[in-house]
Amino acid sequence: MKSPAGAKTSTPSSQPAAAETRTASPARPGARRGMAEGQAPSPSEGVAAGPVRPAPPPKPLGNPGSDFREGDHVVYPTHGVGQVQGIETMAVAGQELKVIIVTFEENRMTLRVPLNKAASSGLRKLAAGGAMDEALDTLKGRARIKRTMWSRRAQEYEQKINSGDPVQIAEVVRDLHRNVGQPDQSFSERQIYELAMDRLAAEVAALDGTDKSAAMTKLLEHLKQG
Repeated sequence: MKSPAGAKTSTPSSQPAAAETRTASPARPGARRGMAEGQAPSPSEGVAAGPVRPAPPPKPLGNPGSDFREGDHVVYPTHGVGQVQGIETMAVAGQELKVIIVTFEENRMTLRVPLNKAASSGLRKLAAGGAMDEALDTLKGRARIKRTMWSRRAQEYEQKINSGDPVQIAEVVRDLHRNVGQPDQSFSERQIYELAMDRLAAEVAALDGTDKSAAMTKLLEHLKQG
């Protein structure tokens, strides 16, 4: 099957990195006596605190490759809503590999996802009714803004958007939305807000069988109830 003219193509090639594990080392001989077991030394004893690391990205919510059929609307975490055009066999490094062909109409891109990597890549079907209902309810809640630097918050928001989870994307929309009378968003806040809004609206439109404009109106109605 030929890709649309001028379309970009890509194939996910890597699996999520394995989680880091650490093993506690045994107590050193001659360790200071009189300290209760498990008690942390006080700052005055010269032990520096370790750096604070951002939370790891959310685990992708993918479906097995056997779940997908031609014509299905699907969600790929970093690209949003697309449509399955079929499953093909292609030669890679002298071996045959079955791939799911997914096209994204808005950015004229075609993605080839290996069938056996569909779940780990995060490719999934549209959210079931319960998951999207939870996302819409999330929009009605109060914004939960962490008192941290914007660069740290922006990183966390982007991770939520790229998780592909509609509830986490709705949290970003809720936290960055501004009602009438509230301070305006900064340029970077506006960019992240619009990306999250676009991703969520695209999935709502696909589920409701409407267009993105109608889906945006629906999301704004839920935000006004917050």
